[in-house]
Amino acid sequence: MGGLALLARAAGHRVSGCDANVYPPMSTQLQAEGIDLIEGFDADQIGLGADCYVIGNVVSRGNPLLEAILDAGLPYVSGPQWLGDHVLREHHVLAVAGTHGKTTTTAMLTHILTHAGLAPSFLVGGVPLDSGVSAHLATNPPSGASLAQGRPFVIEADEYDTAFFDKRSKFVHYRPRTAILNNLEYDHADIFENLAAIETQFHHLVRTVPASGRVIAAAPSGALDRVLARGCWSELERFGTTDGWHAGPPDPDGHFEVRLGSAVMATVRWQHTGAHNRANALAALLAARHVGVPPVVAAEALSGFEGVRRRQEVRGTIHGVTVYDDFAHHPTAIATTIAGLRETVGQARILAVLEPRSNTMKLGTMSARLPDALAGADLVYCYAAHSGKDAVAWSPADALAPLGERATTWHDLEPLIDAVVAAARPGDHILVMSNGSFGGIHDHLLQRLARRGASS
Repeated sequence: MGGLALLARAAGHRVSGCDANVYPPMSTQLQAEGIDLIEGFDADQIGLGADCYVIGNVVSRGNPLLEAILDAGLPYVSGPQWLGDHVLREHHVLAVAGTHGKTTTTAMLTHILTHAGLAPSFLVGGVPLDSGVSAHLATNPPSGASLAQGRPFVIEADEYDTAFFDKRSKFVHYRPRTAILNNLEYDHADIFENLAAIETQFHHLVRTVPASGRVIAAAPSGALDRVLARGCWSELERFGTTDGWHAGPPDPDGHFEVRLGSAVMATVRWQHTGAHNRANALAALLAARHVGVPPVVAAEALSGFEGVRRRQEVRGTIHGVTVYDDFAHHPTAIATTIAGLRETVGQARILAVLEPRSNTMKLGTMSARLPDALAGADLVYCYAAHSGKDAVAWSPADALAPLGERATTWHDLEPLIDAVVAAARPGDHILVMSNGSFGGIHDHLLQRLARRGASS
């Protein structure tokens, strides 16, 4: 929704917004653009006299402002529908879908197209370090060749539901000409009964891609295979098999070759690690290829890709202890994030600090998978609120019992921070994982590590 606000502002509209919790990096980004932020959903906000209310899926019936809008008969629309009707229609849309890696892949693809001179517009569910903004509406003509179907717009295509009145996935409103299906597994247990329900939504996405478009899908994948078996009316390109497009093994510096069968098509020389990042890069490269960017040019761009905030982002190093911030909140993402960090740090200790805050994690749907997901860490600290909106409905201590003494559970933030700082040694890596602000734990850890060093 913050990204939509930036796009609406760029399109010439006066924009304000409200939310129950406003925190960086989105809050600071919006404020920097002069967009007013209002804490809470008071009904008297209809006094602003807006011409249209763009409603996000966090808002449900009973919300005071929503009820006031409905009672007054004021015009409203979902964010994805507004975007599709007023912005995306004039563009060649490149949509990035999948359970994991959407934000990073979207940022990579945007970076490639920018590097190639195609001047893309974009909407990313995070803040790329390269651009510093999560959304941009391009107004200058591209320096390279123009696209027959309009200028490129790269968008993170989320499968979460659209709004209180539209329970289809957001991405059905985007109508992409290039669609990436990076991966697919069960998530969003609060709205999807099972994996089959999510597969149906992905099938609906595939149905919207024109015959002249292209679907780029990871292979092999049982879930994606089932989606594509239900019908694909566009050109289909798979990646991830040794006889097709795939990433070669990384060298000690993390560099890897992009291969088509046995042929080397390009080499990516970057600082990122992890099989998930190499898969994301390959998907972005192939999507860029669909709009005319040669693999060598895409690889050159990726070699300078800085990353995305909150994706294994280094927040600081104090007295030899490095603190990272990562958005991982699904067992698969947790495991791949730890594995990617392990590629970098080798045998150094990893202290994983986890807040199971997503709706799926709070329900406990995937709690049994956490021990395996966290097995690559040396010590595990799990924060589980007892009450409030972030309280979990299961026992993290019981779920993490297979990890033995390596894992501890905490119900208060202050003693958790003290325990992590007390355990940390020079050379350690503290990996904080949450899809929320986590009480600003990253800064607290760095401050206490600094105080501990000053007093020792």
